[in-house]
Amino acid sequence: MNGLRSPALRSATLSLLILALLLLVWHLATTGGAAPAAPKAAMTAEEIEYAKLLGKDVSGGGADAAKSGFPTLQQMGAAIATQLASPFYDNGPNDKGIGLQLAYSLGRVALGFGLAALVAIPLGFLIGMSPLIYRALDPFIQVLKPISPLAWMPLALYTIKDSNISGIFVIFICSVWPMLLNTAFGVAGVRREWLNVARTLEVKPLRRAFEVILPAAAPTILTGMRISMGIAWLVIVAAEMLVGGTGIGYFVWNEWNNLSLPNVIFAILMIGVVGMLLDLMFARLQKAVTYVD
Repeated sequence: MNGLRSPALRSATLSLLILALLLLVWHLATTGGAAPAAPKAAMTAEEIEYAKLLGKDVSGGGADAAKSGFPTLQQMGAAIATQLASPFYDNGPNDKGIGLQLAYSLGRVALGFGLAALVAIPLGFLIGMSPLIYRALDPFIQVLKPISPLAWMPLALYTIKDSNISGIFVIFICSVWPMLLNTAFGVAGVRREWLNVARTLEVKPLRRAFEVILPAAAPTILTGMRISMGIAWLVIVAAEMLVGGTGIGYFVWNEWNNLSLPNVIFAILMIGVVGMLLDLMFARLQKAVTYVD
């Protein structure tokens, strides 16, 4: 038992040490504690104006004006405490809590991802079981697969004329391809012996699909779903920056417009944490359906 715990303990300790080192570097870089700074030349008028836009104090002259506007750990701690104190508040269109914004984004991702699964998994079954259908659809898949999901956004906005539905469409179109291809690959890779036994026992096609092919292909299908979810979460943040309204992507852009860099960094961290949790969820599902010989 100790042999199993030891590698995990060592990796956790190393992760904490790396985190502590990163925080120390952050602290020294934002407070000037690394070494006494050499006198800096006076800032130009353009640099002073840009510093003012970022909320820096330029009244102290060249040395103060040259300080980094990156938030300190103390400022980040205050921002995190403020955001987590009331994550679901709603004070109007441009003032919503981080939890509410994440809920909007997760809702769009869940709907677009679910629609993609309803299309990609059955179609992947057909492609995996029929070489003829695969050859017929392969040119279309190869043309549409490399297109950036955000390239569909202008077309979606023009035809759908609704930013929320357009965002869901972008999630759908980016989630389809990994699920479709992985499902087809998993179905096509089912052992011939199992299929031959099912035919010998005269198992009907629908029952064969659910009781023989699906359990065998499930790990590969879950791999495609895991990849699709990662892409979907990445894309919805960028899409919300473009269309605005609600969502964590809009929150990041809105806080940048408000010159609140601590809130921007906090939102970025939350995006990473939620993405990690989504990936862990699919990793657990994938492990649960994987059979070890």
